[in-house]
Amino acid sequence: MSKTLKRPVAGERPSCYIPNRIEERRNRHRTLRQERRRKPDKPDDFVTYEDSDSEEETPSQQHQVLSTSYNFVDYIRSRESDLHDERTIDPTYASRHILTHDMFRETPISLGNINKVFCSQWLSNRQVVFGTKCNKLMVYDVNMRRVDAIPTLPNSHGASPDTQSGIHACQINPSHSLLATGARHSADIALYRLPTLDPLCIGENAHRDWVFDMCWLDDQFLVSGSRDTKLALWRVNEDLMDFPEVKDGEEEQDVPTYAHISPVAVKDCRGAQKIRAICFNKEYRELALLSLNGYMHLFNAETFSQKLSRKLPNCQENVCIACQPNGLYAVGCRSYTLLLDPRTLQAVKKIASRYSGYGIRSASFQGNILTIGTGMGMLMFFDIRAGKYLESCINSSRTVVLKASKGYVAQFPDEEMDGFQQNKYLPAIYTHCYDSSGTRLFTAGGPLPATLIGNYAGIWQ
Repeated sequence: MSKTLKRPVAGERPSCYIPNRIEERRNRHRTLRQERRRKPDKPDDFVTYEDSDSEEETPSQQHQVLSTSYNFVDYIRSRESDLHDERTIDPTYASRHILTHDMFRETPISLGNINKVFCSQWLSNRQVVFGTKCNKLMVYDVNMRRVDAIPTLPNSHGASPDTQSGIHACQINPSHSLLATGARHSADIALYRLPTLDPLCIGENAHRDWVFDMCWLDDQFLVSGSRDTKLALWRVNEDLMDFPEVKDGEEEQDVPTYAHISPVAVKDCRGAQKIRAICFNKEYRELALLSLNGYMHLFNAETFSQKLSRKLPNCQENVCIACQPNGLYAVGCRSYTLLLDPRTLQAVKKIASRYSGYGIRSASFQGNILTIGTGMGMLMFFDIRAGKYLESCINSSRTVVLKASKGYVAQFPDEEMDGFQQNKYLPAIYTHCYDSSGTRLFTAGGPLPATLIGNYAGIWQ
């Protein structure tokens, strides 16, 4: 979890310098070697061997081991006192520990008659912003347990009710100074300043259909993808924007003034039908796109040109994509999650869903843990290093699964819902996101059938 190379404050050695630790370390390594040397009933196809079986360590290595504290309290005290110790910490340890020890508890959030939450982001350690199918942009205060609405931005042409088809994406730039999301017209994008959420500008004249997803390349450049199969590149620089002048007597307005911007470039995604999801691969400097015809497309992020397209194997209803910091892709499909090699887009592994038929609706990486949101109110966690679902430390015979509460659903008498029973309703997890500490998880969504109106939201902590 943590490692602190302590320096003595008084005397020659730090407080963690206990010689018995060397013998304990040797015994632990000896036990591990004996476990590895046991011949299994079925020999492994691939075996690695250590460079040396020697148990001896040099005096300098022993000194470094004894001067290193693995106590988290020592890490906190060293950081608080601003000591010149060498400190490292695994940021994903907390979320892994909480998950495997069954410590997450859900706090349901009442959203009234809001229809289906499609996207979400943590604004701070106490606020979450999310967008809905009914075209509302909302902020939930975790401490106050209060939901506030943020006014959506109309474009210069005016938006009719027919063009309001929901806010499908919201993304925060790397410096956490701007929030990009959908506008009142679902084919436009809106940008807000953080942390005040004051409107900055609206991006228009790029798409003719709904914007399904977007991602930041850096603090200024943003990419959006739409159902019209077009990819738009935006530059968000306040110094280059023209803001309307405020006339006398118009200082007080319901919505503050904001600028209108046009895209830097618009590209057609060849071979695509309705761009559904986008992510930016920092390791390979490329954009990865999912289209609803089962293809994955790669764009060079520096030249904004299409590199290749590849048909995904037996992939149906591919609606979400996630990228690990080292470049590994995860694509959510109807019955499984695909792990793809970023160099070739070959499938590395198919992660079978425990609940097939409802589809994978959201996916994200938290270190080496892939979090998977399903269409029937379940959150599953796949350990990339172990190559299997995360196992519980409380009950070793089961895997870690978080089951969402039912939320709210409205069923209209004049609509026929074949095979739907309200008492068996489970919401689809359309979106989820961890806070910066990894110790809290926001999940949201709503009914999976398109004809049902309802919502679900909850905080796990």
